[in-house]
Amino acid sequence: MKKMEDKKIAVCSKCGASWIDGQLFWSTGKEGDPHDLAGLVCNNLGDETCINPCKGSTSGDSWERRIDGLKNLLKEGEDDNG
Repeated sequence: MKKMEDKKIAVCSKCGASWIDGQLFWSTGKEGDPHDLAGLVCNNLGDETCINPCKGSTSGDSWERRIDGLKNLLKEGEDDNG
């Protein structure tokens, strides 16, 4: 098992996202997907200091996808309630 001091840690100076040995971790400690981070943060707010290797990717989650999902849920609820 690697000790923490043996791990490569990178933190984005723009948003504070953390990578440990190349794996993105959310602030909750849960493993993250850098494509989701790109769609939710980096593509809109990132600049030349952004260290996300997936910046520019549109294959992950985005605010537009989340809004569409909420709209669909609301529509389903309206359809169920007649």
